[in-house]
Amino acid sequence: MIRKLAKLFACAVLVLFVGLNAAVLYAAPQMANANEKMQAAPEQTVTGCLQKGVEPAGFFIIGADNKHWELYSGKEVSLADHVGHTVTVTGALAKRSPQQEQESQPSEKKEIGGRQHNDLQVSSLKMVSETCSK
Repeated sequence: MIRKLAKLFACAVLVLFVGLNAAVLYAAPQMANANEKMQAAPEQTVTGCLQKGVEPAGFFIIGADNKHWELYSGKEVSLADHVGHTVTVTGALAKRSPQQEQESQPSEKKEIGGRQHNDLQVSSLKMVSETCSK
C-alpha cells in the first residue's frame, strides 16, 4: 500500500513539475511583450524658436529638421514665458484622441505650412537664447 502511495505521489510531482515548466515557458514571452508595451515612449528633444500658436493655449516649434512640433505642457513647464526665445524642449510624443486631433486640425493647418507634424508633451524646457535667428 505504501509503495502504491509513493508511486502515486511521484507521478503527481512529475505531472506538477512538467505542467509548471510549460506554464512558465509559455508565460515568459507574454510577460516580455507586456513589459515592452508598458515602457514609455522614447523622449524627443527639439530645438527651435518657440512661437505662439493659433489656438488660445497653443505653442509650437519648427525644428532644425523643418518639422512642426505642437507643444503641450503641464504646470511644471511654462511655455508662455519663452515665446520668441530659442529653446530646447524635451518630452514624449503626445497621445491625443481622434476628437482632439480633429478639433485642432484647422489651427494646425495654418501653422504647419506643408511641414511634417508631431505633437509633443513637454517635460522640460531649456532656454538657448532670448532671441530667435531666422
